[in-house]
Amino acid sequence: MIDFLQWGAVLGFEARTARVADLKAGSLRLVAITTEMLAAEHGSDAAGLGTLLRAKLTHEWPPVDWEPYVYRIIEKQYDEWPESFGWHRYVVLDGGLTRPRTLVGAIGGFPRAHGDVEIGYSTLPAFQRRGYATASAQRLVEWLLGLEGVRSVSAQAYVRVPESIKVMERCGMRLVGEGDEPGTVRYRRMR
Repeated sequence: MIDFLQWGAVLGFEARTARVADLKAGSLRLVAITTEMLAAEHGSDAAGLGTLLRAKLTHEWPPVDWEPYVYRIIEKQYDEWPESFGWHRYVVLDGGLTRPRTLVGAIGGFPRAHGDVEIGYSTLPAFQRRGYATASAQRLVEWLLGLEGVRSVSAQAYVRVPESIKVMERCGMRLVGEGDEPGTVRYRRMR
């Protein structure tokens, strides 16, 4: 069976340029990050990023915890694990005909050992406590667990951020122990 991310290779596209279908979760659309989007964002070209996404970016973009090293991590992922193309996504509110789409946060995953994919998510302050993180995380977890070779999905959060822990629990994840950094916990959902 050919997994979803391998279709681009089958059709002769490179993983970095293959079109990966958006994921939808209610009014949200999860759009796969392309190398062009990474370049626009890394160059602080908000207008260019907005054009590529066909979405409005608020003054809160990028998220506070979105560090420049994230760009290098994603680029390295594409180079070392091309099958992960599509795992790194933006969450975009699709406003439809009556209002423009707005970038409300970010979500993505990266491969870990033994078939695990770790996800991370962030919602911009103006859009928090509206269910965007939960809806987008649930959709990404379901999609990832449907991919060949993915045995589990995990996430980490600081104990002092109960909202993030609630998102993990709503995605069907269970506490499995301490996280990688002091003060964090890891949750996991098995296939």
